[in-house]
Amino acid sequence: MELFVNLIINGLATGMLIFLLAAGLTLIFGLMDVLNFAHGGLFVWGAYAGIFTYMYTESFIVGIIGAILTGALLGFITEKLIITPVYGNHIQQILITLGLMLVLQELIKVVFGPNGVAVKTPSYLAGSWEIGDVIIIKYRLFIIVIGFVIFGIFQYMLKRTKIGLIVRAGVQDKEMAQALGIHIKRVFLYVFMIGAALAALSGMLMAPYSGVIYAEMGMEYAILGFIVVVIGGMGSFSGSLLAAILVGLAGSFMAYYVPVLSLAVNMILMAIVLIFRPQGLFALRKERTS
Repeated sequence: MELFVNLIINGLATGMLIFLLAAGLTLIFGLMDVLNFAHGGLFVWGAYAGIFTYMYTESFIVGIIGAILTGALLGFITEKLIITPVYGNHIQQILITLGLMLVLQELIKVVFGPNGVAVKTPSYLAGSWEIGDVIIIKYRLFIIVIGFVIFGIFQYMLKRTKIGLIVRAGVQDKEMAQALGIHIKRVFLYVFMIGAALAALSGMLMAPYSGVIYAEMGMEYAILGFIVVVIGGMGSFSGSLLAAILVGLAGSFMAYYVPVLSLAVNMILMAIVLIFRPQGLFALRKERTS
C-alpha cells in the first residue's frame, strides 16, 4: 500500500510540474494560434534566474518571484520582437522559435557557465512526513498543492472574471472581439507573458525536484510539455492538467514496474492518442475552450 501511495505522489508531483509548463503552451496556442517551440528556453531561464536569486537572497519565495518576473519579461520581449511578425504562419513560427530556443540555451552557458548547478531544497520543505508506513516527501506535496492552486486560480479567472471573458471572446472570434472594442493585440501580449511566466515558474520548481539545473534541460522538458498538450487537446487548459497527471502517473509506475519502458511510455501514450483521437483526449469545441 505504501509503495502505491508513494508512486501516486511521485507521479502527481511530476505531472504538476509538466502541467505548469504545458499550461503556458496551451494558453498561447488556444488564444494566439502560436506554436512556441522556445517555451523550453523560458523554462530553463526561469530555473536559472530563480535559483540564482534564491542563492543570493536565501529566500525561496523571492527566488520564485524572480523566476516569474524573468519569464514575464522574456515573454514580453519575445512576443514583441519575435512572435508578432509571424502571426498566422505556423511554419515560420516553428522555425523562428526553434532558433530562439537554441539562442536562449546558449545564452545560459554564456551568462551562468557551461556546467550544471546543484540545487538544494529549502530547509523548511526538505525531509518527509511518515504516516504509518507511508513516507510523504514534503517538497513533492508542495509542488502538488501549488499546481492545483494555480489551476484553480486560472479556471476561476478564465470562467468567472471579466479578464477571462475577454480571453474567451478572443479565442472564440478574434474579429468580433475587436469589433466590440477589445484590444486583441494587447490581450495577446498579456497572455504570452502569462504563459512565459508559467514556464519559468515550472523551471524554478523543477530545480530542487531534480537536484540540478543545466542549459539543455529546457528542450527535454519542452518535449514533455508538447506531449501533454497533444494528449490533452490543443487549447484546453483543463485537458492539459488531466493529461499531465496521466503522463506523470504513467511515468512513475512504469519507472518502477517496467524501467526499460519508462522513457518511451510518454511517446507511446501520444502515439495511441494521435491514432484514435487526434484532436486530443479532452479537446473541447473552440467556443468552450477551457
